Amino acid sequence: MTDTQFIVIGKIIGAHGINGNLRVRSYAESLSPFEAGVLLRVKNVRGGDKHYHVKWVKPHSKGILLSLKHVDDRDKAEALIGAELLIDKATFPELEAGTYYWSDLIGLSVFSKDDEYIGRLKAILPTGSNDVYVVENIVNGRKEEILIPALQSVVLDIDLEKRAMHVELPQGL
Repeated sequence: MTDTQFIVIGKIIGAHGINGNLRVRSYAESLSPFEAGVLLRVKNVRGGDKHYHVKWVKPHSKGILLSLKHVDDRDKAEALIGAELLIDKATFPELEAGTYYWSDLIGLSVFSKDDEYIGRLKAILPTGSNDVYVVENIVNGRKEEILIPALQSVVLDIDLEKRAMHVELPQGL
């Protein structure tokens, strides 16, 4: 399988205890991608990757605690620190029309309604009322960021095939 078939859903940031438990920064909105039995791809920072089944998961501090089958002591857990956790995109449910997974949006080229290039969608920030798109562009050799609210009145069109988004910027942006 190619990397485009996988979505990064978290990163291992530490070991917890002596039984191989992992502290994870989750990029998912819920624990469901980490449910017991799910097969995760663990992409190690030192190169190579392996697949592990999840034994259990639970919330912890600002992240989650995760236990993987065959990671049963602290040394094995510490060897995975820094690794990304990926899941096969085919396991995700189909979305309703007009809704998108963040992983599909990150990297889109963003244009104004008049087709002027604004930048590339670099990140998405969840807020209480709506998400905010972080769009980055290089102007005169300097990185500049613009924050665009992910509102239906602002986002005019998303074309995943063309990897493009058109927006009508609110006044003041």
